[in-house]
Amino acid sequence: MNSHEQITRRRSLFRLASGVTGAACAGLAFSGSGTVMNPSATAASLMENPRTSWPSFRGTPDQRGIAGCSLAANPQPKWEVKSKDGWVGTATIAGNHVYAPALEGYIYCLDRETGRELWKYRSIESVDPKEFAPGFKAAPLITDGIIYAGDEDGVMHAIKRDSGALAWKFATGAEIAGCVAQYEDRLLLASHDAFLYCLSMSGEEVWKFQTNDRINCSPAIIDHFTFLAGCDEHLRIIDVVEGKEVRDIPLESFLIASPAIVGDYLYVGTHTGDVVSVNWKTGDIQWRYKNDRAMPFHASAAVTDQLVLVGGHDKTMHAINRATGEGIWTFATKARIESSAVVAGDRVFFGSGDGNLYGLLLENGQEVWKFNGGKPFNAGLAVGEGCLVIGEDTQNGRLRCFA
Repeated sequence: MNSHEQITRRRSLFRLASGVTGAACAGLAFSGSGTVMNPSATAASLMENPRTSWPSFRGTPDQRGIAGCSLAANPQPKWEVKSKDGWVGTATIAGNHVYAPALEGYIYCLDRETGRELWKYRSIESVDPKEFAPGFKAAPLITDGIIYAGDEDGVMHAIKRDSGALAWKFATGAEIAGCVAQYEDRLLLASHDAFLYCLSMSGEEVWKFQTNDRINCSPAIIDHFTFLAGCDEHLRIIDVVEGKEVRDIPLESFLIASPAIVGDYLYVGTHTGDVVSVNWKTGDIQWRYKNDRAMPFHASAAVTDQLVLVGGHDKTMHAINRATGEGIWTFATKARIESSAVVAGDRVFFGSGDGNLYGLLLENGQEVWKFNGGKPFNAGLAVGEGCLVIGEDTQNGRLRCFA
């Protein structure tokens, strides 16, 4: 990690196409602290229909990737929307709306039933389509009144849900790759400038915590603690109220994935090809699961009461016993899996670089649904309000909705 290149949208797309791994951990340049621009005091609280919506990257603050709604036995394509640079980030779903982050620099608000554009917000003020606009790679966080989304230039945008108008901005020193998290009246924002920022709901900095390298993950939250993983090869547990580190757990690998939390245990895949279970209260490693080919896990895991489900660069979906770390079943695809899976009922859904979406039975990994889109599916899935939404991260990529 000696390079100091800026990871831009075009560089990321090149690396995705060329198969180079670890782009998010290539070189860190510190470039200042957060600055509030155009602050306002728009409040946000709990979502409507929290049980059936999908308001953040993994659906819930513990980031387990479990949908609160059911899907049809045979989900069918409902609509699709194209974007010239494609869709890397996971969409979010709330009520009758889908909120989709596009690499061309827009957040789209779409009608969930038809895919019709209701409004779009651009990361820059200019409306000139030829002027470069920093893209949105991370899932937006959806609250009652405000959408929070970070862009590849390190700016977090607070956007009014009803109109798509800007409420306020907060600038960090580098790209924002993860979803914003909310704890009570505070927002948590992780940046590639190596800082975790805690903001008020009006965009004022409350505290910030510095790590040793880029932070890639979306912060998970349990109780008043949050969990950070990134390029410094450490798992860090931070007290959200105090902004203080309460535990530092070396993992001997940098991390692209975001952690999932169940009770006292945290589950995350690593770049070196392990999936680890960590007792975050004691710092002890409960188990390590290794795939046979020691290839990276960049997707975030879906975690049920019994299973940890995660796809890897070995082209395989792995189902792991949550208590023991033993493999239960595997399912092979024809290309690497970077899509973070979602559990809906008795099935797990995910995309693969082979151009297919898959639905497998949790019990035994049997394929019960498949859709071929012809282009890689590397983005994470959103499952809410009876719909599955996923985008393609290719030129003129399509955002698709299934129901």
